[in-house]
Parts: sequence; structure tokens; C-alpha cells
Amino acid sequence: MKRIAKLEKVSFEQYREDWLKEAPGTEEKRIREIYEQIRLPKRATSGSAGYDFYAPCGISLKPGETVKVLTGIRARIDEGWVLTLYPRSGLGFRYRLQLNNTVGVIDSDYYGSDNEGHIQAKITNDSREGKELKLEAGTGFMQGIFLEYGITEDDDADEIRNGGFGSTTAQGK
Repeated sequence: MKRIAKLEKVSFEQYREDWLKEAPGTEEKRIREIYEQIRLPKRATSGSAGYDFYAPCGISLKPGETVKVLTGIRARIDEGWVLTLYPRSGLGFRYRLQLNNTVGVIDSDYYGSDNEGHIQAKITNDSREGKELKLEAGTGFMQGIFLEYGITEDDDADEIRNGGFGSTTAQGK
């Protein structure tokens, strides 16, 4: 098995900044409590492909509701690899839990972005059966799988990332 990445927490300062964008006025003590409880993603078994990402705080979503989850995690990934993100299978099956962008793609150069490569996920409870999704802090809600990728022989990409979501499309030639 190739070892091609390291999962880390973003700094508290970055987490606080991102949290306050989503929930202005939250007391710093509460943000620190949430930050201190963040767990690094882990595989459940030696045969698991996915690294479970854990809810940093309790989440409750009624059918049709959406929330942005600030995982507090970043990934240092070797060039030639990508981290793909999906809902946990059981939550997708029981609640139709969806990532709003369907599949998250974390490129290796996202780690050095202005936001420290903070992985965030917007999730929706798409239940058609009226089921409310309740996740306690520390519960797995998403899984990440590292995949190797290739590029074309005539690839000439040389731009440098400086930002997060959608930042690479703004530079199209």
C-alpha cells in the first residue's frame, strides 16, 4: 500500500475565521470546544478504502435541510493523487444524505491555499420518507478515498492555486 498523504487539523485561527463566517457572534470559548474535539479521519478496518470524516459538533437536519460542515481537517497529498469525498454509505442509504457537489475533489495543491486547505462539506438530508438526520459530535458522516490520476501527454497547466472552491476554473485560457 502506498503512503501518499497526511491528514491534519487546520490551525485554530483558521477554524475560528471560517466558523465566524458561518455563525457570526459565536463565542470563542464554544468554537475552541468544538475545535478541540475534532478527530482526524480514520479507516474503520484494514480493508477499508475510505477515511471516515467526523462531525465536529452535533448536526440535525430535517428533510430538505442543508448545512455546511467545517471539518477542521486538511490533507497534504502527494502530487498525482487526489482525495475524493462521498457521504458515508449507510447515511446515504437511510437518509439520502448528499454532498451538494455530489463528489468532493481535494487536489494536492489545495493544502497550500489561503484557507490552509480547510476541507468543508455542504450536506443535504434528501430524505423522501420524512426522516430527520441527527448526528452527534464525533459521528462519521463522510468518507474520503485517495485516488491516483494521470494527465494528458500535451498538458501544459502551470497556474498556481490561490483559493478554495472553484478557484481553478477562473483561470481558464
